Amino acid sequence: MKVSRRIVLKGIGGVALALPLLESFRPRKAQAADPVTPPFVIFLRQACGVAAAGNTGEIGAEPERFWPKDYGALTADNVSGRALDELTDHLGSLLVVKNVNMQNFNYGDGHARGALQGLTARGPTVENAAGSSEAAGESIDHRIGAQLNPEGRDSLFLYAGANSGWLGGACISYRGAAQRRSALHDPWSVYQQLIGGSAGLSPEARQRLVGRQQSVNDLVREQLSTVMTHPALSGSDKTRLKLHLDAVRDLELTLTCKLNENDELKLQGDAPGFASNDGFQVVKTVKLHMDLAALAVACGYTRSVAIQVGNGNDGSIRYPDHETGQLMSNNFHYISHRRESHDANGTVIPGSDYLHHKVDRQFGKMFKHLLDRLSAFDSAEGQKMLFHGLAVWYNDNGNGPPHSANHIPYVIGGSAGGQFKQGQYLAAADSSNTKNHAKMLNTIGAAMGLKNSAGGPLDDFGDPSLPKGRLTELLV
Repeated sequence: MKVSRRIVLKGIGGVALALPLLESFRPRKAQAADPVTPPFVIFLRQACGVAAAGNTGEIGAEPERFWPKDYGALTADNVSGRALDELTDHLGSLLVVKNVNMQNFNYGDGHARGALQGLTARGPTVENAAGSSEAAGESIDHRIGAQLNPEGRDSLFLYAGANSGWLGGACISYRGAAQRRSALHDPWSVYQQLIGGSAGLSPEARQRLVGRQQSVNDLVREQLSTVMTHPALSGSDKTRLKLHLDAVRDLELTLTCKLNENDELKLQGDAPGFASNDGFQVVKTVKLHMDLAALAVACGYTRSVAIQVGNGNDGSIRYPDHETGQLMSNNFHYISHRRESHDANGTVIPGSDYLHHKVDRQFGKMFKHLLDRLSAFDSAEGQKMLFHGLAVWYNDNGNGPPHSANHIPYVIGGSAGGQFKQGQYLAAADSSNTKNHAKMLNTIGAAMGLKNSAGGPLDDFGDPSLPKGRLTELLV
């Protein structure tokens, strides 16, 4: 069996199922210089800041409910009572970073500044345009895909929630100045792209998947049997292959369970789910996107994924309350402002600082799902996929009121193949006044293998006015 970078099984009518590179078929001469599992990154974006300590005119003194208690080792006690205790199972694989500060570019609105700058580290194309703003440059998720993906394939950009509202819905990923990328909304469309390639599924393949409720595994069963019985396949590779195929089957079953009863749409997403403002549906969609993202990086489809939850200020989704089991009475943007309005003029929402904490916990639960999925896949080297990549939970703002550009939360899972520190809570070494957000993106991009204009590790990404370099204190 001749294998280069990836084993690709081609099934009937254009179905293709990409598998993890199996060590048994890897060219011996490439082992020293060419890693089997290259680093990858999956970004999860949260809007509106976190429930951090502060003093607001609406609530008064607000206690700390997000950041760990002390710098140093991440332990269960250090995150007890904070939103991060949702991630207790993965503390040894996390790096929590404080003192990451954005430039206060004149976007005319704190949400536009955070959302559009988040992955671009760029100012606006037109100043003070607020809801009509656009970022003036490429986003790091797109750069990684364009330069490092097979054949320059676009990175995945996934969106959950109603695709409308403030900043027009999907707004964090850019090809270039004022060139927003369209997000994939429906999980079924994402899955079809993964298994069918750029051409999608043929009518015959779709009919076999939908009409007969077969798995894509069934469509490539002959090829699978050939691979599984190959004498060169090791026991660990057989285990890895089975895990991968089980993940495909489980994902298809999950997609089927959330769909409507129309036989023509057995595997097609139920629009009210992925385009809903109902927090229960949004959370389900985000977890499906995470399942797909984990599968995509595990099989080498992409090196970069960005997942956006909610529109520009997440001003329409009502999230589930984990204590009552009901949806919260107010949308997240109202809660983040502590008022029943999209500005500073509405009625104060009693206890809204604690409600904000509950939303943070929901994002913590979603992020845990991503970490769980990445930990379920084994690489050819025998490590968990989480070790090889980075899962990055970041925010548009530092807190609720006043939506600060400073202390932007960064919770990083994984180590990019041993490059990043783990199990620690630390502050970026720059002063509290240094606008070092671009350095964070450079650090992530360089860990993926991106280069600067001189051919060295990436350190010049972002707005030309911002300080260059990397946050080397995050690295081992």
